[in-house]
Amino acid sequence: MGKIDHHDQKQLQKTRDRVDAVLHLLKKQAPLSLKQERYCSRSSVERFVKAKGENVKKAAKNLRACLSWRESIGIENLIADEFSTEIADGVAYVSGYDDDSRPVLIFRIKQDYHKFHSQKMLTRLVVFTLEVAIQSMAKNVDQFVILFDASFFRSGPAFMNMLLTTLKIIADYYPCRLYKAFVIDPPSIFSYLWKGVKAFVGLSPYIAMVSSLDFQDSSEFNDLTVPYSRASSSVRFDSSSVQSTARIGSCASTRFSFTVAHHFDSVKPWYLSLGDTSASKVGPTLAGPALLSSANARSFSFASPAARTSRGNINPVARKSFFPSTPLPQRTQTFDHTNIKQPRTPNPSFLQSPAMSFFTSKKECHVSKATKCRESFSMFLKFYRRPYDEMTYRSKMRPPLGGLISIVAPQLRRRHMSVSQRF
Repeated sequence: MGKIDHHDQKQLQKTRDRVDAVLHLLKKQAPLSLKQERYCSRSSVERFVKAKGENVKKAAKNLRACLSWRESIGIENLIADEFSTEIADGVAYVSGYDDDSRPVLIFRIKQDYHKFHSQKMLTRLVVFTLEVAIQSMAKNVDQFVILFDASFFRSGPAFMNMLLTTLKIIADYYPCRLYKAFVIDPPSIFSYLWKGVKAFVGLSPYIAMVSSLDFQDSSEFNDLTVPYSRASSSVRFDSSSVQSTARIGSCASTRFSFTVAHHFDSVKPWYLSLGDTSASKVGPTLAGPALLSSANARSFSFASPAARTSRGNINPVARKSFFPSTPLPQRTQTFDHTNIKQPRTPNPSFLQSPAMSFFTSKKECHVSKATKCRESFSMFLKFYRRPYDEMTYRSKMRPPLGGLISIVAPQLRRRHMSVSQRF
């Protein structure tokens, strides 16, 4: 234990020295303002150092670029009043916190957002949502989770542009902040585009694609309703749109009727009646429903010559055509069954024994990547299905992000009135 503690103390001391070196390089290049010094806390600088592989010079350069970018964006002047429409519609918001108190962000940006807003406006909206999530974090939490709802996009390149813009902002100016990101119901072509692009995206190991259809029958979240209409790329059959012609227990068709018996002690729990229930029948049906036969069960163009005649009255010419015209040669040799060599039972191989489970690689023991994505997303499914509440989201905004429009809880408002009356 003493050696392990001594090793940890060495690592902590090295990290502190690197943080001090980064701060020294920053102050050597240009003096820091009061807001910049407040942003360059030891925990913040440590994230930049970790993101750059413990390289002091690269971390100082990235941190200096981040400070300049924050001034150009005007992060200190971001308020909720600038995004009143987006906040009312729930375009980007903080849905809640997971089991480890990490904020869960949801982006439901529509495809036509770029038609009415500029790229700078999209960047400011993303930054504002990230700042709200960071300010609402607990003291021992420094990461967040993002859920990208891509069901509102029909174009794969359009969604790719929005996704890469967001990931670049997080990678360059919010290093080591992203814990996990899920892309939900992306366009069909997006998976092929992502395969060619993810090699150049630094945060690609933290991105996973899932489908909401895999969790459609999830019994754990049946009480949650989906507030938005999902524009899924797949076409599903809606059984409610088809008018049923029979009740439960029987199935009617134009060629047959399938009925299930309701008695559990029935020898034959189902029976198939060959009565034609359709309006268009083959042949005259004045006497009642036509019986199903091999002639009217299929089209005459595809029926065989034998099927076009009644059973038992087959034409001799047609019967003769079923057999080969040339007789088969007679058997001249007798086959000795004693000379047959039976296959020998193979000896048990060590490669097929249970002992090989100790020698298999780790990749073979792991489950598939798709199964891992579904299992990891199951804990965030409740945030995805939870209805959006503007008041709950605004309560997470601390000044000055909250803006002039602040929603106060009724009990806090009554308490404020009672305190003011005392004086």
